[in-house]
Amino acid sequence: MILSTPAPSSAFFTTTKPSSPFPRVSKLCFLTPSYSLSLRFRSTARRSTSFPCVLSSLNLHAMAELVQDKEVFASAEVDYSKKKNRTRSRSFLDATTEQELLSGIRKESEAGKLPSNVAAGMKDLYQNYKTAVLQSGIPNAHEIVLENMAAALDLIFLDVEDPFIFSPYHKALRKPYDYYEFGQKYIRPLIDFRNSYVGNVSIFNEIQEKLRQGHNIVLISNHQTEADPAVIALLLETSSPHVAENLIYVAGDRVVTDPLCKPFSMGRNLICVYSKKHMNDDPEHSEEKRKANIRSLKEMALLLRGGSQIVWIAPSGGRDRPDPLSGEWYPAHFDASSVDNMRRLAEHSGAPGHVYPLALLCHDIMPPPPQVEKEIGERRVISFHGAGLSVAPEISFSEVTAAYENPEEAKEVYTEALYKSVTEQYNVLKSAVHGKQGLGASIPTVSLSQPWN
Repeated sequence: MILSTPAPSSAFFTTTKPSSPFPRVSKLCFLTPSYSLSLRFRSTARRSTSFPCVLSSLNLHAMAELVQDKEVFASAEVDYSKKKNRTRSRSFLDATTEQELLSGIRKESEAGKLPSNVAAGMKDLYQNYKTAVLQSGIPNAHEIVLENMAAALDLIFLDVEDPFIFSPYHKALRKPYDYYEFGQKYIRPLIDFRNSYVGNVSIFNEIQEKLRQGHNIVLISNHQTEADPAVIALLLETSSPHVAENLIYVAGDRVVTDPLCKPFSMGRNLICVYSKKHMNDDPEHSEEKRKANIRSLKEMALLLRGGSQIVWIAPSGGRDRPDPLSGEWYPAHFDASSVDNMRRLAEHSGAPGHVYPLALLCHDIMPPPPQVEKEIGERRVISFHGAGLSVAPEISFSEVTAAYENPEEAKEVYTEALYKSVTEQYNVLKSAVHGKQGLGASIPTVSLSQPWN
């Protein structure tokens, strides 16, 4: 649970108040990557071989800073792991009934250990999750709800007591507690696999092979819910387990601040950034946020330089939302600067880089608020529903833009090609899931299947 239309900015991505994912600033919420890549690369020719990218700026001083940061955050994670094993409240882990679970929330709140707004959010989350799982018709639904919510409430409470600090590059916590499996187990009962589909499994296999060969992969995607990372991983865990577990999500600043979503975020690989939508919410810290984003960019550049990395990014800058008049859902438009900068990072990493368009349909499971909210702590509406995921063939920048000399025009043309592919795949998934056409919704460019069957 982890992860708006972007406005041009000179920052790389763009972020909340001190106490957070980056040194001296931070806190990055169920997953809601609301970021936008917009660092400007200056070049005199569109296809110039001299690319003044961030890779060349990783000088000794910058490298020393990154090494120092890694040591600080690594130490913090070790300390957190120790805290995780300390003697702790059993208010949630020992609960055997719904009444005991809700009583635990009330008890910790009355003791002053849970802020009232967090306690209210925990109770609301329990009720919504229970309703959604019961919709699934699973025979042991009540037991699943109790077990999964006991784990979730315990981890939320643990983080309230000892807040986890996310580093610019956060690697999924799998030991001593497996946060990744926790997230998978929590979201699995919300997906109606009978009415869920994956498009072009053969291309996901192609991606896995390229990763084995040391290539870098960038998935340019739409973004629908905080649960996107878990939904993606669950739909791929049978056919493409390597992709499912190794995806790195570019995650916006609101992804790791909300106590109700932090435990889910901790189980994912994240490049943590500050959203430019919220960059100036607190003007006093805007400059610190921009510097933190540059640090994250350098982390990504280093990762890509090593090869065999797969990065997911939603260049719309936030979650899709329905048309206010028609109520119809569709992928939010992509920011050309975000797409172009991600492409450049991949192409100039030193390892072969490939950009693939990815479409995701899962908004029914956990739709976002109708409008973008400034305050942390949105209400989670949860449902049991089918979902869909599809990937299309790699789109080459040089091939798509061969006829365009103007670099700005070329960026727009390339971005539109990616968006068009994502929209086409999305419409096929929509016909399969919402239109009840199932596998029959397949078209020549999007072959649907259910790899878990």
